[in-house]
Amino acid sequence: MSASRSRRSYTQDFKDELCREVISTSKPVVDVAKSYGVGAETLRRWLIKYRETHADPDTAATGAELARLKELERENQELRAENLFLKKASAYFAREQR
Repeated sequence: MSASRSRRSYTQDFKDELCREVISTSKPVVDVAKSYGVGAETLRRWLIKYRETHADPDTAATGAELARLKELERENQELRAENLFLKKASAYFAREQR
């Protein structure tokens, strides 16, 4: 016995409205989806498509900016590791002087 489920279809205006709500209010996707009776994964897919089609060219990162961001993230990670090492070393030497 197989139960067939009918697929609901939504208008593009409805999809865009939900996407705008997620973006403008910064509410979690799950909360917005639940309040409208839509699946969270469905809304996530709509949101990805919405952002692709409504991307602001002024705010979109270029390849050079993305490379710079990746370099800065790597440098930040290295500095955090060095800072952690220095904290441990200073704690070690502070104990040794007692």
